[in-house]
Amino acid sequence: MIGISVQRPVRITDVAALAGVSPGTVSKALNNTGSLKESTRQRIKAAADQLGFVPDPDARWLAARRSYTVGLLSVDAAGRFSIPVMLGAENALAAGEMSALMATTRYDPVREAYHLKTFRARRVDGIIVTGRTTDPRPPVETDIPVVYAFAPSTSADDASVVPDDADGMTKIVKHLLDRGRHRIAHVGGLPYKHASEVRAAAVTAALADVGLGLVTPPLFGEWSEEWGRRAVDQLLEATPGRDDDLGVDAITCGSDQIARGVTDRLRELGIAVPQAIAVTGFDNWEVMALASRPPLTTIDLRLEDLGRRAAELLLDAIAGTPHHGTELTKMELIPRAST
Repeated sequence: MIGISVQRPVRITDVAALAGVSPGTVSKALNNTGSLKESTRQRIKAAADQLGFVPDPDARWLAARRSYTVGLLSVDAAGRFSIPVMLGAENALAAGEMSALMATTRYDPVREAYHLKTFRARRVDGIIVTGRTTDPRPPVETDIPVVYAFAPSTSADDASVVPDDADGMTKIVKHLLDRGRHRIAHVGGLPYKHASEVRAAAVTAALADVGLGLVTPPLFGEWSEEWGRRAVDQLLEATPGRDDDLGVDAITCGSDQIARGVTDRLRELGIAVPQAIAVTGFDNWEVMALASRPPLTTIDLRLEDLGRRAAELLLDAIAGTPHHGTELTKMELIPRAST
């Protein structure tokens, strides 16, 4: 009979023997606990790498009372906004040698409760909750540290990280003013949505700061190209000009979808963009912004940076120093041919 040799897994005692230390010292080094010299910690990690030692997750949890995993919970299955947030958070967590478990609730409270229960059973150290809009949401019910990203909690006790829509729209207005545009109109999305209202208010405030106002009150409709096309007709009717004077020389839009509809309709009417009317979008959704004719000047929400910051706040909370309130993250102007 031919004998079969089965190689046993590498044990913590093997790492200890190679590094010349006790198994307890190995545990402290690999769990980043205890008071060890950095040279000793590095020697132990080098020995573990050399032997291919993989710590047992249950033993690691027992030693540190941490699982080194974080739950990422989103309401959004499509993920146009939440996936970049999650990717940024995951990058920050990976740098701290932590893993992420992702789940989507699809706006179903029963599914959300199930995922929270599952995270608890998996002994995650914390949870990042995100969504598809910046509308505030009720806090989740759990005793695990939680940080809200993009979609803030309604509780001021919670830590939330949200894109600074007012910062983005202020940058848009400054960009247009620097290009000599002074008769500006605004086409927003749904009027009861947080992002739509904040962006419209920011345009008005930024113009007021330089003694100007919108040529018409903000127009609100859907987050769609179709609404952008209809809004152009409403604007031109409300701001009649004479000869080559159209009464408006720039249109700021609450989203890239709306802005693409605006540029389409202006082109149909024979109105040159940006020569006669400059157009700006918001969100830097490249499917829309780059496919627009011409490509859209817009605002990038820097969602991966937002997710990274949410992960940093969560790591602080896990370490015992939680944050409270809402933190706003800055945006980036992306100039393109539409202005």
